[in-house]
Amino acid sequence: MSQTEEGDRPDRDPETEEDDSPERGFFGRIFNTFSGVEDPADPDAERPAGQRQTPGLLNLSRMRVEDVAIPSVEIVSVPLDMSMEDLVGTFRESGLTRLPVYDGTLDHPKGMVHLKDFALRHGFGNDRDFDLERMMRPLIYAPPSMPIGVLLQRMQSERTHMALVIDEYGGVDGLVTIEDLIEQVIGQIEDEHDEDEDQLFSEEKPGVWLAQARTPLDQFEEAVGASLTDPEDDEEADTLGGVVVVLTGRVPARGEVIPHPSGAEFEIVDADPRRLKRLRVRFPARD
Repeated sequence: MSQTEEGDRPDRDPETEEDDSPERGFFGRIFNTFSGVEDPADPDAERPAGQRQTPGLLNLSRMRVEDVAIPSVEIVSVPLDMSMEDLVGTFRESGLTRLPVYDGTLDHPKGMVHLKDFALRHGFGNDRDFDLERMMRPLIYAPPSMPIGVLLQRMQSERTHMALVIDEYGGVDGLVTIEDLIEQVIGQIEDEHDEDEDQLFSEEKPGVWLAQARTPLDQFEEAVGASLTDPEDDEEADTLGGVVVVLTGRVPARGEVIPHPSGAEFEIVDADPRRLKRLRVRFPARD
């Protein structure tokens, strides 16, 4: 999740705009996407059904909120009665700028607290009159089946960058940010907190490596002096992430630990519902 600022431009209503020119602009294509009209000039329109979605405007109508939301177990949230010191610690440890606030349990959300609001009110050692409820901003609530384009329009019109996914029983099922939605159109957004793309892996401590999922398998094996290739497996993997997917037959969720026949373990450090991003590889102690 990246830190973003709310825009000051007034929202445009596509229903009141007409474009009779043969070449439609960006907003015209978005409007047609929301309306379910596929752009014949868009190469994604020819993609066979069931194939993995690639970034593009048509994802705004094809994809649902449940396709991009992180599950509730991965949501970093804070209770309404949290102290100022604990809130600072949560911001620092998570690296997030927006945190949902709940009363009792996450199934009773109250709003969202923004790091900017906290810093402006209590920065520079001002710890008097701390009141988390006074700093809260409203959240958007969305059903899992809502098209992501509809949610993106709501976020823009209400100037809210976070939404909670609510299931049929009224419980919190996941969380979506505006960055998650935009990435389905333009691709992955990297910010200053993301890992250096040039450094594919590094050794955290003896026998434990932190690596990007796209790390070439042969390059990693040469560096660590160990083999992660199973000669009895008919499926070949070229990357560390590919090894994990071959082992599990799916894309594991963040926090899962996948054992390897060699005795090594893969911990999923960062992932979304469609791909792995970062892994922690632990090798057994050598005698």
